[in-house]
Amino acid sequence: MTNATPPGWYPDVNVPGTERWWDGTAWTGYTRSVAATQPVVPAPQPVRSGAGTTTRTVAMTVAGLLVVAAAVTGFLVLGGDDSGTQPTAAPSSSAPPTATDSAGTPGPTPADGPEDDPTVLVDQLNGVTLQIPEGWEKPENTLDDASTMRTVGSYTCPGDSGSFCYHGTVTVRTANGTDLTDMKALAEEDIGTAADRAYGKDTVGDLIHGGIRSHKDLASRPVTVAGRTGYLVRRQITTGKGPGGYVQSLVFPSAVGSETPVIVRFAFDAGQDALPLSLMDTITRGIRPIGDATGGGVGSTVAP
Repeated sequence: MTNATPPGWYPDVNVPGTERWWDGTAWTGYTRSVAATQPVVPAPQPVRSGAGTTTRTVAMTVAGLLVVAAAVTGFLVLGGDDSGTQPTAAPSSSAPPTATDSAGTPGPTPADGPEDDPTVLVDQLNGVTLQIPEGWEKPENTLDDASTMRTVGSYTCPGDSGSFCYHGTVTVRTANGTDLTDMKALAEEDIGTAADRAYGKDTVGDLIHGGIRSHKDLASRPVTVAGRTGYLVRRQITTGKGPGGYVQSLVFPSAVGSETPVIVRFAFDAGQDALPLSLMDTITRGIRPIGDATGGGVGSTVAP
């Protein structure tokens, strides 16, 4: 983007006396009180004797008033809202302190930005964030062009001693290469691909789990994700080698742009106490639009 405004704190015109963190692309849910950021005006020293002392006192008082006037002017000139409008002036400081969300809960240091928070997976393209479970990580690099989080620590794939697998993986991608627009149809189409990528063939064609021998559908239902109605299909996979596992394709309209469908793929190895199927539901409930500081809770099954 040409002349993009740098990340920083900017006055929130919707909440007087509050500044909101702009991450360089969009408004986030992190805010802070303007009062806490104002410089302390030095108190004038008492006049003791001589014209020189009086002059210094007046100079200090005037300097303090100029600082306050500059801060007030900046607050009135700067503007912004949650509609995506960029700020038009420089942030109030280049190295802000730790921010808090709308509920006052301490958040990550905005100097790094929410994308650097190890507990949150941010997908800017699709406009959503996912809460990373304890014991999971978001790798810096992956073979697949998708936002990814996975369990910490790899193991040798049971069907290929030269490959490494992970007990749990979740990826976020845009639904490309299909003419389907119905969420249910997309999920039903994608579940086979999700299963094959997780327990069939990897990206180079190796049978990392000895191939898929059979499958069993466990769930197929509508679900509300990030305030939008989507659909999920969950399947149990039996493999030629290893314990097999569970896969899920979750599809819902994007929170940004033309609402192009988003696909979230889940793959959990079977026999892992730390990976109950309920964790798939927990991760789904934690998906929310970027900038939403409600803490999740927007994903739920749609009542019949």
